[in-house]
Amino acid sequence: MAVLQHKPGNRYCQARIELREWFQERETVKWVLVKSKMLTAVAYNRDWQHLYLKFRSGDIYSYRGVEFERYEELLAADSKGTYVRSHMLNRYPYQKVHWAVPTAG
Repeated sequence: MAVLQHKPGNRYCQARIELREWFQERETVKWVLVKSKMLTAVAYNRDWQHLYLKFRSGDIYSYRGVEFERYEELLAADSKGTYVRSHMLNRYPYQKVHWAVPTAG
């Protein structure tokens, strides 16, 4: 993997640094790809009880206080979207995960 050297004004490098710092603040999670019309992947941080959902739109949300059993149930569910709507949405505190994406210019 190439190592990028940070130069002032290099937004790509700054975005990579911000992203790396974000992951260092949290335990890196293992994403599991899922077959779903709603989601593309899910991940879980057992220490923090955070469930991460990556939606087909590309948006990622973190749901806090989710029991590990719920994560296992989601992975086993025939319909991930139905499970998420029934057991996650509006039931746990959540926040959108904002990725630092460089812009052209």
